[in-house]
Amino acid sequence: MTGHSSATAHASTVLSRAGVGWGLLGVAAFSFTLPFTRIAIGGMSPLFIGSARAVVAAALAGVALLLTRQPRPTARQWLRLAVVAGGVVAGFPLLTSFALTTAPASHAAVVVGLLPAATAVAVVLRTGERPPRSFWVFAALGAVAAIGFATMQSGGLGSLHGADLLLFGAVLAAAVGYAEGGLLARELGSWQTIAWALVLSAPLMAVLAASTAAVQPPHATPEEWLAFGYLSVVSMFLGFIAWYRGLAIGPMAQVSQIQLVQPVMGIAWAALLLHETIGLPTVLGGLAVIACAALAVRTRLGGSARRTLRPRA
Repeated sequence: MTGHSSATAHASTVLSRAGVGWGLLGVAAFSFTLPFTRIAIGGMSPLFIGSARAVVAAALAGVALLLTRQPRPTARQWLRLAVVAGGVVAGFPLLTSFALTTAPASHAAVVVGLLPAATAVAVVLRTGERPPRSFWVFAALGAVAAIGFATMQSGGLGSLHGADLLLFGAVLAAAVGYAEGGLLARELGSWQTIAWALVLSAPLMAVLAASTAAVQPPHATPEEWLAFGYLSVVSMFLGFIAWYRGLAIGPMAQVSQIQLVQPVMGIAWAALLLHETIGLPTVLGGLAVIACAALAVRTRLGGSARRTLRPRA
């Protein structure tokens, strides 16, 4: 009996490590998104980047769905997929692309660091959970820290730039998309959820990309096209496969917290790839946002209303 328990514990540990490994791979893939968006903007309009990358990813997703003969979603699931598509396929990419025309990638990484806490709030509101009061306190502190950082970087109290508002909108859009996607993943499967969302949004994104290219044709260097290729193939599709795969293996509570390292990685890539100067305010702002997000996520997961979402692999 002891041997059986030991074997079970070992298998659980192996699965846990696999889940964390896949989750970390997904987060690492996402961490390049803001720096590479900043690079691609040099030769393409933000509207083209945000829409065309979704078209490329949708083509890959469509092929994957056909080859694996996935069952089609129900009418109600299509409606929920529209929420996912609006948040993570259209909302976040388009809003961050426009924001990064003026905001440094390191600055954006700090503001987007609010995403784990925002996602936790979206999940709570969507599922009707009742976490401890401390969850709301830490989530609010995280929002205050992010707004305070953005305000100070913009020149003082009451001087938020338009880019900051776009970034906060991107966080809200992604949080809603992640929350609904996490719930749908239990029904449709992990990678299938983002694949169907991409396919659903493809017609609109194709029209936007074509019309934008006609008015403002891209004049990108090979480096900028490579950055766009990464955003299309990895950030928009392959990264989601790894991320949702990690959540599917679980434990979801542990894997989901890996997202807290994404702002740190994003700031590092901004310094290495874009040679942005990372000053003390950026470091302190990033630490404050990450700390509040971590406390909010941990408080929710440790509360009595804790609910485990285990998507189908």
